[in-house]
Amino acid sequence: MSRRLKLAPSALLLVSMMWGATFFLMKDAIERQDVNSFLFTRFVIAVFAMILLRPQVVKHFTKDLVSKGVIAGCFLGAGYILQTFGLAHTTAAVTGFVTGLYVVATPLIAGVLLHQELPKKIWIYVTMATVGLALLSLHGWSVGFGELLVLGCAIAYAAHITALSQWSKGRDAYALTIIQLATCGILTGIPALWNGYQAPPDKGVWAVVIFCALFATAIAFIVQTWSQAHMSGTKVAVILTMEVVFAAIFAVIFGGEHMTLQIGLGGILVVTAMFLIVLEEA
Repeated sequence: MSRRLKLAPSALLLVSMMWGATFFLMKDAIERQDVNSFLFTRFVIAVFAMILLRPQVVKHFTKDLVSKGVIAGCFLGAGYILQTFGLAHTTAAVTGFVTGLYVVATPLIAGVLLHQELPKKIWIYVTMATVGLALLSLHGWSVGFGELLVLGCAIAYAAHITALSQWSKGRDAYALTIIQLATCGILTGIPALWNGYQAPPDKGVWAVVIFCALFATAIAFIVQTWSQAHMSGTKVAVILTMEVVFAAIFAVIFGGEHMTLQIGLGGILVVTAMFLIVLEEA
């Protein structure tokens, strides 16, 4: 057990690295393949991979689990779609920072929908994150379209987390994940097939799709589920917020993006607000 406790943080940090890497990898891929076709291929591969890894999971596909998984999957799918379309209109680093605002939005949505009272400190952190968002999104006196789409993604992810916090208890997490990803596949598959599905055009895009499907989706969710059984929720959340930092690092080093003072300050404010909110909820 002690060995597992030591491995869990490292495994989860690896997951956050993989998620951070997807931003700059997808940035190039979606310039060569239709967004919905890219996502549809990713989710189909991920779902089949997870079922092949654990075929007996189908026994857990109860009516209750499927219905809850579909609703949560709609939020998750909306988040992925908005994030990927937003990525096409802004940088990978900014996409990562703005996506991270789901950590800030989650307690706000939970407060409104679940009538939970929010500590005064939360509003200070929200203000901090809002200023950071303004620095990331404002171009002169106008707000970037891509940043607005990614902000919608963060809100969708926050709604997804809020839904799971209510529905995941007492249900098989692996089966629930498969239903959610299958729902994402349907949401992206309908427009992809309607407009004419585009297969990945070359080996480079196929490599990105497979990496995102197997490593950043199937394996990442399995590792996250395993890690959460050996760590507190707060530690898990803190480590996963590193996804935002890795997204910026990879975008600058490997994606050739430039980190301006404005983006750097905005990113620092967002990441700081994220950490403070996670610690506040401990």
